[in-house]
Amino acid sequence: MTSVLDQLKQWTTIVADTGDFKSIEQYGPQDATTNPTLILNATKNPRYDYLINSAIEYAKGKVSSNEKVIELAADKLLVNFGFEILKIIPGRMSVEVDAKLSFDTEGTISKARHLIDLFEEIGVDKSRVMIKIASTWEGIQAAKILEKEGIQCNMTLLFSFIQAVACAEAGVTLISPYAGRILDWHIKNFKKTYGSEEDPGVISVKKIYNYYKKHGYKTTVMGASFRNTEQVEELAGCDLLTISPNLLTQLQCSHKKIERKLSPNTAHNCLELEQKISYDEKSFKWNLNEDPMATEKLTEGIRSFAQDGRTLMLMLKQRMNKEDTIITEKISEDSKPFKLLGRLTEFMVV
Repeated sequence: MTSVLDQLKQWTTIVADTGDFKSIEQYGPQDATTNPTLILNATKNPRYDYLINSAIEYAKGKVSSNEKVIELAADKLLVNFGFEILKIIPGRMSVEVDAKLSFDTEGTISKARHLIDLFEEIGVDKSRVMIKIASTWEGIQAAKILEKEGIQCNMTLLFSFIQAVACAEAGVTLISPYAGRILDWHIKNFKKTYGSEEDPGVISVKKIYNYYKKHGYKTTVMGASFRNTEQVEELAGCDLLTISPNLLTQLQCSHKKIERKLSPNTAHNCLELEQKISYDEKSFKWNLNEDPMATEKLTEGIRSFAQDGRTLMLMLKQRMNKEDTIITEKISEDSKPFKLLGRLTEFMVV
């Protein structure tokens, strides 16, 4: 009997949400996504040491100051993981700009261009790369400019209809509403459990999907951050769903029959979404401010990704310093005086 995962693939593009690319081939995803947390976790596995070492050596050969070496090595490491993942999947890879740039439009644009340059340097066309950007006002404006340059953007940390509307108006390629984190907030604040049909994260993604399809936006919706397979199944038919390996395994092992929940045809029948909405900067920021869940989860997500980004750079710095220490010790060892034909002679290996 057909697995739930294969049934989903009839209506939805399946995306693997992981940096551990050795684990995703068995699921046959079309695309893949990463974020600083996933990459940081993957680097703890020794089998990816070669990607870290390669990134450091690349950076050392390009810039001189230690600070710039570490920053470039971090960017190159993201690209190294992306390159390996692209060998496995037929579609696109999403790589995230540094979260500390979430309120810096120009900084985000510069970093996105730089990441695309690094991919193109190793022969990856930009059509196979999406740049992940936090769905702040500044991030959305950066994406608007990048899209005009042919750089596809995946708007992440999206928790509200307000953010989704602004992203669609900006003409971004894709958005990633975080169903699981929305659910987390409601469970924590209202102290109750939710069935799949009343799940606030699922309801949010459905509303956004239906609004986009009803009003003809080209921006696609990729549900993200799932806590269980029921959330995934309830969004069957969404444009894309990015799913962790753990949940992909559960979906692959389950063979119950599921139904399609979302489609362009049913979206057009949503009478409550008749009115088309638009936001300028002031109204966007005010309405987002009025949504405590979205405000809290957005800022929390930015802080968390920024912290993991800093931890990743610290790891690279420690790795680089360790390599330099080993080299110094090797030179010191090779430089020890020794007797040759009764004379004390010192040799230095250069």
